[in-house]
Amino acid sequence: MTDHAPHSAVSDDLAAAFQIEGWPVRGRLVRLGATIDKILAAHAYPEPVAALLGEACALAALIGSSLKFEGRLMVQAQGDGPVRYVVADYGTDGTLRGYCRYDETEVAEASKGFARPGAQTLLGQGVFVMTLDRGPDFERTQGITPIEGESLSLCAEHYFQQSEQVPTKVRLAVGEVLTEAGSQWRAGGAMIQIIAGDEARGSTEEVWDRTRALFGTLGDDELIDPTISPETLLFRLFHEDGVRLEGARALTAVCRCSRDRIASVLASFDPAERADMVEDDGKIRVTCEYCASVYALEPDEIVAEQI
Repeated sequence: MTDHAPHSAVSDDLAAAFQIEGWPVRGRLVRLGATIDKILAAHAYPEPVAALLGEACALAALIGSSLKFEGRLMVQAQGDGPVRYVVADYGTDGTLRGYCRYDETEVAEASKGFARPGAQTLLGQGVFVMTLDRGPDFERTQGITPIEGESLSLCAEHYFQQSEQVPTKVRLAVGEVLTEAGSQWRAGGAMIQIIAGDEARGSTEEVWDRTRALFGTLGDDELIDPTISPETLLFRLFHEDGVRLEGARALTAVCRCSRDRIASVLASFDPAERADMVEDDGKIRVTCEYCASVYALEPDEIVAEQI
């Protein structure tokens, strides 16, 4: 079958809403190319760990891009498994960053199988957390649910059901593709939510059943395939009823670390603790957990930060 969907000028590293004509359903789509490759390539993560972080980043962009205020959304999960902690940090300006803490030996042991280990295998018993940060003038708001299922998409569905009572379906995909420049990481995500019925629109259950059935045909390979535009992807799913992409926002990998921030954090330590951090060449070195940038600071710089 030939696809007749229009193609946008921007088809990668974006988050956008989509609307199925006449349906009481909200949808969002995320495609990550160079952005997720930069985040994952900054660390030598084992493949399952990189995939888990890719899922977290796609999910953070998927949900965060729907926010109506300026701020940040942090998606994180932590448990007692081989991966102790995974976090993705999305800014409403379209910036994204993330990292994992893990035990390499335990990850290798958990990876001895034909299938890539999923969220629950990697994270073990723990919690899935979403945090909204609207800036210094507002208190952070946080929602917490248990980790359930072998994908962060299932964790997100459970979160929306428990915290907001909104029926939600989420698909996330992460993988490596071969390009002219070599192997690169890609990630994608899609989400649909039903709008509750009322007197005007009546029951929406039948429409929700149909939407879920169509959404269930979405393949992981389609979500990360760089040759399939977002419009074509949506057209394949909902072409019988008409679907349009709205408000596409560009995404980029940006870390908020800086020399001044690092100095400020070190200044909060006791002088004796800082003295123990000084290396043989007289400098204190700090590696950013997000982007792996290394900062070498003179102790005098840190003292100056306290003045």
